[in-house]
Amino acid sequence: MRIGLIVGPGYPVPPPNYGGIERVVDTLARGFAAAGHDVLLAAPSNSSCPVPLAAGMWESDSTRRGSIPTELSHSIRAYGAMGQMDVIHDHTLIGPLCAHRPGPIPTVATIHGRLVPEVAEIYRAMSTNTSIIAISNDQIRHVADLHVARVIHHGMDLSSVPVGTGRGGYACFLGRMCPDKGVMEAVLIAHSAGIPLRIAAKMREPAELEYFHEVVKPVLGSDDELVGEIGDSEKFELLGNAVALLSPLQWPEPFGLVMIEALATGTPVIGTASGAAPEIVDNGITGYLAPVQELAGLLPRAANLDRAACRATVEERFNARRMVADHLDLYGEILNHHG
Repeated sequence: MRIGLIVGPGYPVPPPNYGGIERVVDTLARGFAAAGHDVLLAAPSNSSCPVPLAAGMWESDSTRRGSIPTELSHSIRAYGAMGQMDVIHDHTLIGPLCAHRPGPIPTVATIHGRLVPEVAEIYRAMSTNTSIIAISNDQIRHVADLHVARVIHHGMDLSSVPVGTGRGGYACFLGRMCPDKGVMEAVLIAHSAGIPLRIAAKMREPAELEYFHEVVKPVLGSDDELVGEIGDSEKFELLGNAVALLSPLQWPEPFGLVMIEALATGTPVIGTASGAAPEIVDNGITGYLAPVQELAGLLPRAANLDRAACRATVEERFNARRMVADHLDLYGEILNHHG
């Protein structure tokens, strides 16, 4: 197959630090190419994913993410390069509605965010001529009238992810510096449990900086360490040495890539049962999911969980090979129907 992949203008593929969507697309592109398919990637021009890049793209700029005129212009350029593809998989929100789609080429779109009513309306509008992928069952649980072709959980390449010992003597938080991710709750849980906390967080946007300085920073203690935004090798070292990842989500996270990253290093997840967390974490086996007020009591118990079982669940259920195969199976089904 000739497969076209499209991502937005915000971050390169793969991202140097933060960027979940871009990380997933990088894994898909590499997997499709390894399986012998021709891949064309429409992504920022400074992307380093080892597949051909569409011409005419800009360099990444996180300030462009969410700017509708810029994202629409990006989509027009991206679709303009896709005329020879057999199938196009768009990982943006606005792109599949673009009037410049190249004729009858089948298009697939993945829902990467929360399906609030306004967003659900957009996907309903595009579902007449676009195959929709959800990333968890919880993501579509309350939108019964949206036709979804498949639910495909994310997967990750485990080849460069070591299994840690968990003997660093700390818990960690990894994510964005915002209320939804539960960073403030993570601080309070660690304090209550008497366990040091290391915080690796994206903190670049004005709202993220404001939240940190006004809400989180005033309550940090001497056992808390802010390590900032980190790359893959530092991230997996941080996760692997932690007794647990604290993920006390305060919103229905559509998937939660950080959870499988932690489990891949053998580190259990302690968090709330929000969103897709119960589809990832096996309660009492690879972590504990409970109301936030109970998590401080559960955190010390993470040291008794089997780290090999944590790694095994990613190897069996959330590996890149399975994710790539699920997508290729859907593309083949779409092309057979289209033909």
